[in-house]
Amino acid sequence: MANAQVQRMSQLMVKTLRDDPADAEVLSHKLLVRAGYVRRTAAGIWSWLPLGKKVLANVERVVREEMDAIGAQEVLLPALLPREPYDATGRWDEYGQELFRLKDRKGGDYLLGPTHEEIFTLLVKDQCTSYKDLPVILYQIQSKFRDEARPRAGILRGREFLMKDSYSFDTADEGLAEAYARHREAYQRIFTRLGLDYRIVAATAGAMGGSKSEEFLAPAEAGEDTFADCPNCDFAANTEAISYALQPVDGSAVPALEEIPTPGTPTIETLAASLGVQASDTLKNLLVKVDGEIVAVGVPGDREVDLGKVEEHFAPATVEMVTEADFAGRPDLVRGYVGPQGLGEKVTYIADPRVAPGTAWITGANKADTHARNVVAGRDFEVDEYVDVVVVQEGDPCPTCGTGLKLDRAIEIGHIFQLGRKYADALKLDVLGQNGKPVRVTMGSYGIGVSRAVAALAEQTADEQGLCWPKEIAPADVHVVAAGKALQTELALDVAGKLAAAGVRVLVDDRAGVSPGVKFTDAELIGVPQILVAGRRSAEGVLELKDRRTGEREEVSVEDAIARLTA
Repeated sequence: MANAQVQRMSQLMVKTLRDDPADAEVLSHKLLVRAGYVRRTAAGIWSWLPLGKKVLANVERVVREEMDAIGAQEVLLPALLPREPYDATGRWDEYGQELFRLKDRKGGDYLLGPTHEEIFTLLVKDQCTSYKDLPVILYQIQSKFRDEARPRAGILRGREFLMKDSYSFDTADEGLAEAYARHREAYQRIFTRLGLDYRIVAATAGAMGGSKSEEFLAPAEAGEDTFADCPNCDFAANTEAISYALQPVDGSAVPALEEIPTPGTPTIETLAASLGVQASDTLKNLLVKVDGEIVAVGVPGDREVDLGKVEEHFAPATVEMVTEADFAGRPDLVRGYVGPQGLGEKVTYIADPRVAPGTAWITGANKADTHARNVVAGRDFEVDEYVDVVVVQEGDPCPTCGTGLKLDRAIEIGHIFQLGRKYADALKLDVLGQNGKPVRVTMGSYGIGVSRAVAALAEQTADEQGLCWPKEIAPADVHVVAAGKALQTELALDVAGKLAAAGVRVLVDDRAGVSPGVKFTDAELIGVPQILVAGRRSAEGVLELKDRRTGEREEVSVEDAIARLTA
């Protein structure tokens, strides 16, 4: 085994903190700053310090090893990119305000890459001209940039982040399916090696486009994604990707529509209380603007509209809430009393599948202080389009088996897409086929949040004392602590040198003038898997070995410590 380097804390640039940063909201943010792994440079922009860079590099190493194992070839493309390819695919506009746009001194438009589908497509178009050049999988580990409106949670949601993105190129859909499966298996190996608890769930494609899409999610309280898991079958999906089949009912026996006076009931709560009905008997109609045009969104009164789903449906159009000025300009729309009947062609009406043909509702009558009951979908109003737009709730039926779903929060750590020919069509990526005719290439896109994986691991593995890294990505294998006296420091450095000579990565706390209590606290905070203390029995050549995760301690000789830690 090759010699490893001893990291001496007396020479290491690390400054631990006793208190949480004032702006820190989540555990990983607090601990990565307190333990001296990262420091904030600006909102959503982070610097990686020596300990943090080692952890980040270890994640990169695992990713590279598994990507190389499936035959992927690593490249490095620029982060500063020209506008033209993104114009060709429509994503210069689709990305909206999240895209960092800039001009060079000659007025040319550029962007900082949020993702690289276009550039990889053009690279393959330049390098691969025949079916004999394919299939090929290319990947890079590169900084990405997105102008987040509200960067938060430390490195979990930044404006600059490190990502592995890979792309497969094939001449046939069968090849794409195989590349997708190989990436899926590689991702499972990667996240297992990193020590992450993760779930694979169905997902939406978003601005990436394409057909089949799955996310790899790490369950954590700090997660911004909500996913549903069925306890009875293998169904699992991001709540944004859950859809239900439309199930019409027979509404022929429902009496005719009837308007009823309901003064002072502009909300679902006041309406239900006034009429003595359940909120689920009412129809809520939320008004939004899609590229300036008003659209009504209908959902049962006991459910909330998921604006993310609405935005996803209408992307790349801009979705905004209506304002007082909008109501002032449309006297036919009465705030608090909007109903779908009578809207006609003036307002597009989309509804959740729960508002199925034949269902009857109490809803606004489009008159002040007035509602209507026995309002039947398909009889009294038409739905322009059905879209799953409600916020999924705990206990909603599984779309596969009907069992009540369980919900949990999670951090997205990976996402794989079968892109198909969206980008190849836009950028005219063809190769010469076996019959001598051009063949349009089909693509897959596969991402891993390298820096997000560090935060996800911190969230999942930390305890009350601090970080607690899995060995595969820890900045060292063992943290040797010299309690303070000269003899203890001498023993600690001697043991550290012997361990390093045997290939063990060692961090040794040899700082002078620092109390043993501070050193022990820092060792817990930094989170190396094994802590070896040269303390009160150093003169006898006896050390204390502690497992950081379990807290188990035992006294060992120098020889036993070296044998145990090099096994």
